[in-house]
Formats: sequence, C-alpha cells, structure tokens
Amino acid sequence: MIRVDRVALRGLKARGHHGVFPREREEGQTFIVDLVLGLDTRPAAADDDLAKTVHYGIVAEEVVAVVQGEPVNLIETLAERIAQVCLKHDGVQQVEVCVHKPDAPITVPFDDVTVTIIRSRV
Repeated sequence: MIRVDRVALRGLKARGHHGVFPREREEGQTFIVDLVLGLDTRPAAADDDLAKTVHYGIVAEEVVAVVQGEPVNLIETLAERIAQVCLKHDGVQQVEVCVHKPDAPITVPFDDVTVTIIRSRV
C-alpha cells in the first residue's frame, strides 16, 4: 500500500480569461483553485527540511500563473494544466484540483460551478 500524506492549498484566486464566450475572453473573471497534493512527508518531518517536501508557496505561484496565462475554453482543460504543473514537483505523487468559476455565464441563480479532477504519476 502506498502511503500518501496531503498538503492542501485552498482558495487560490486569480483573474483569467477562460471560457467559450467572447465576453469571458475579453473581460476575464476570477477563478478560485483548491489543491490537495499527495506526497510522503515523512522525510521532511524527520529532518525538518523544506527541500524534502513540496514548497507550497512556489506551487501557489505556479498555479496562479497558469490561471492568468493562456486562455482555454473549458475549466476542465484549466484543471488539467494545473494538475500537470503540480505533478512536476519532486515527491508529489498525486494531486486533486478543484477549479471554481463563481461568475460563470449561467442565466439562473447559482453559488458556484466547479470541476474537480484527480491525477497521479502512475
């Protein structure tokens, strides 16, 4: 059985220009990202060494850069790009990405739209 600990980042906010409608691409909107990174934190804890775990500050900056970067039509695509960035970090074996689009162009009252994906190295 593979042991996976979790490091979570919740509520990362960034403005992006994602969506299928011209207004979304032109005006942009706020996206919120929640991450759960799966990794073995025992080596870092044993030595109290940041180099032996994931630096979540750097991950946060990279995720925000993806949201602010090249526009895509679907938040599914955005979530996939975010997952791939997270999995490039040594030690990160799995990632759960939830992308929130609270200002989605929906004609009825709603609180939020989310897409959640789970990706792993295997």
